[in-house]
Amino acid sequence: MYQNELKHMREQMEKTVEHFKNETASLRTGRASPALVEGLMVEYYGQITPLVQIASISSPSSQMLVIQPWDKNALESIQKAILQSPLGIAPIVDKDSIRLSLPSLTEERRIGLIKLLDQRVEEARISIRQEREDAMRKVQKMKEEGTLREDDFFKAKSEIQKIVDEFNSEKIMTVRDKKEKEILSI
Repeated sequence: MYQNELKHMREQMEKTVEHFKNETASLRTGRASPALVEGLMVEYYGQITPLVQIASISSPSSQMLVIQPWDKNALESIQKAILQSPLGIAPIVDKDSIRLSLPSLTEERRIGLIKLLDQRVEEARISIRQEREDAMRKVQKMKEEGTLREDDFFKAKSEIQKIVDEFNSEKIMTVRDKKEKEILSI
């Protein structure tokens, strides 16, 4: 009976981990990655649109990104969005594309990125804790309604905590450690 609740909680936590992976992909490492700018929001004909929906993004070298909008009228809007973003990169506008030349990361910037990574880790852990609390409330309610025996209640609590520990220590920290290694590699 409580198994459905555990399944639902696990699915929600998987979504949290996926979101965390997407968030960390946008953190800049030593090499250029289209993920760095894909989620950048651009005002395009009065609508706020992700950059990836209005342009192709490529990485011809490890220190360069090239953005080619499908509509050449979007160049100015894309340039403005890049300048306003926290990337700290000055776009170079050609007649039909934008180039982003990524300088090497300084030690100070690497430390700052690791701090930002740790903030994102904490956000993911908070989300996982919220899922745990929701599951615990639902299991508690089942116990109070009499649809869950007391020994099953304690078993469910134990299983919920095991799942939370698995997500916190294995899945989230694996992504974090991999990203930290990327940031610190020169």
